[in-house]
Amino acid sequence: MASRKSVNVVLVHGGFVDGAGWKGVYKILKEDGFDVSIVQNPTLSLAGDAAATKLVLAAQDRPAILVGHSYGGAVITEAGNDPKVAGLVYIAAFAPDKGESVNTLIKDPPPGAPVPPILPPQNGYLFLDKAKFAASFAADVNAAEAAFMADSQVPWGVDALSGAISEPAWKTKPSWYLVATEDRMIPPPAQRLMSKRAGSTVVEVKGSHAVYVSQPNAVAGLIMKAAESVNAGV
Repeated sequence: MASRKSVNVVLVHGGFVDGAGWKGVYKILKEDGFDVSIVQNPTLSLAGDAAATKLVLAAQDRPAILVGHSYGGAVITEAGNDPKVAGLVYIAAFAPDKGESVNTLIKDPPPGAPVPPILPPQNGYLFLDKAKFAASFAADVNAAEAAFMADSQVPWGVDALSGAISEPAWKTKPSWYLVATEDRMIPPPAQRLMSKRAGSTVVEVKGSHAVYVSQPNAVAGLIMKAAESVNAGV
């Protein structure tokens, strides 16, 4: 069935996980009539993930809302200059400026900020400590699902963290940002600073870093609002 919406939605996951975590958000958006695509980032380099995202954008039959979670925010910041992109939605995500990378954004955590349980690199890849994964990444996800996420981690390439933004798409595209107020991976104050700098329309939701899994209705709701807002200009 053809979409009854004037924009599509493209979802971009972050590090340590794959696109399957978007299933709840995907289902809600599809039921509301959106065409939805999910990018499976290799998470080896920022350039590679931006390229993977642009492949999916190239297949869209109309403008798209580009949505990124966590490291996926850096990906959409880089790939979002694509002419198919009508707006950006950041879900507890990094929103780097020109020349910044995830590495530069996390290198000086404020005193008292939670420290993600990232293990030492293994052959150029990063993993989270499985025993601490649920508490840090998915504290409000049911225990069985959080355990599955911990046990099915995707190796996150060190090179992806150091990839610097060439031209941030949020400088020319409208953006929205969902702050997860209980996030223990990206501190909420950092989320607020990045969203303010990007000039995003902000909502705050009491949720963990995995808010896109635990609260798909809130996440899908913000994406729908973004779609409604850009419709007039599409």
